[in-house]
Amino acid sequence: MIKFNEVSKSFGEKKVLHGLDLDIKKGERVCLCGESGAGKTTVLRLICGLEKADSGKVEVNGKLSVVFQENRLFSGFSAFENVNLVCDDKSLTKELLISVGLWEDRDKLITELSGGMARRVAIARALAYPHDVLILDEPFTGIDESRKRKIMDYILEKTSGKTLILVSHDEEECEYMCQRRVNI
Repeated sequence: MIKFNEVSKSFGEKKVLHGLDLDIKKGERVCLCGESGAGKTTVLRLICGLEKADSGKVEVNGKLSVVFQENRLFSGFSAFENVNLVCDDKSLTKELLISVGLWEDRDKLITELSGGMARRVAIARALAYPHDVLILDEPFTGIDESRKRKIMDYILEKTSGKTLILVSHDEEECEYMCQRRVNI
């Protein structure tokens, strides 16, 4: 499904990836691990086609949905509108917002939500988009612990049989969400 063959990537003088080989199979749940600046987000950006490798080959098969480190929501739209934009299915949008604990706040503009609430909208929106691969880059930042486990369970339920790629510095998140760790 996703294959990196001898992939290298630099930004100016800074070499971020050097000869990376990576093979992620369909339906696999993988956590990308490493120090800050090791290249985890760069790997995600290469998968998404937002960056080009300096050398080597990146192959991606399937439709991607992404939760970036930044929420990338439409600030002038409500929580409901942000999710419904990608699926145009009001019943699915309702289910997703209920599942992330935001149904009561569905009509609030993104600018009226806390950081953790906006993060949950970003997760709901990514789940709403039809995908084969779900990419999560530090997805639980700002989400309280009591709600985080419920959301992780819901993500695992909604992505059953699909490929999931997680970047997280939280060991518990990686262990709970993924089958395999890849050090970058």
